[in-house]
Amino acid sequence: MSMMMTQAATETRTPATRSVHREIMTMTETEHQPATDTHPEIDAEKHVLAVEHFRLSYGKTQALHDINLKIPQGKVTALIGPSGCGKSTLLRSFNRLNDLIDNIRVQGNIRFGNVDIYGKNVDVIELRKRMGMVFQKSNPFPTSIFENVIYALRIAGQRKRSTLDEVCDRSLKSAALWDEVKDRLHTSALGLSGGQQQRLCIARAIAADPEVLLMDEPCSALDPIATAKIEDLIHQLRGKYTVIIVTHNMQQAARVSDYTAFMYLGRLVEYGPTKTIFVNPHLKETEAYITGRFG
Repeated sequence: MSMMMTQAATETRTPATRSVHREIMTMTETEHQPATDTHPEIDAEKHVLAVEHFRLSYGKTQALHDINLKIPQGKVTALIGPSGCGKSTLLRSFNRLNDLIDNIRVQGNIRFGNVDIYGKNVDVIELRKRMGMVFQKSNPFPTSIFENVIYALRIAGQRKRSTLDEVCDRSLKSAALWDEVKDRLHTSALGLSGGQQQRLCIARAIAADPEVLLMDEPCSALDPIATAKIEDLIHQLRGKYTVIIVTHNMQQAARVSDYTAFMYLGRLVEYGPTKTIFVNPHLKETEAYITGRFG
């Protein structure tokens, strides 16, 4: 992971990219000068997560630099930016999955409600229950569809069949998968198509009754039809859940999100309503990325 970040930070850049790089570095030269253009609409929202001066390093390689952002409750927030910009690292910081990597060092705070998730007394397992994770590659367990969905309840010791059935049905319906699998709940989940497997993973995350759904490029390995179904599902989940999605597809970010955060070289550059970011961004660095001048 450290090697990947080093390569991303030192890759050969085009003249346009070098210009953008200089602009961003100039913006963040001093701690007293704001590094991010955060639009005022963000502050008007009720927030479920607040990131405050957050830094993360892999050994000697700093991957995230002084990140400050607030995640609106019940909305869809997209993290965009070129490969290696730190968007997946930031996403995995929200449920502390980065803890599983050696030589990780963090500074600053991430508050979930009133709790600093990097505090000494935080129950990381409980934190991850409250933040469902959907990965880039679907990862169903080699068990039945039913057992995949109710996995979190099994781990928690729930054995009441009526409860398990109810949660399975509700979660599959919420993931828009019920009609496709209701007659084969006890067959292997590995027999599902790629798009179905990804929706199954979303159902499994929902079954744990989380407050936040973290999605790390959930459609990158899917065909257009399966991608459209996942995007429709995200629209249905907003409001009930707070959704944070990392995507390399700017058109997807424009379609599914309420707010968009543009990241570059481990820094948060601009953050605001998705329509404004894509139609009338405040910063020329954001405009350069949105219009395809680099990235």
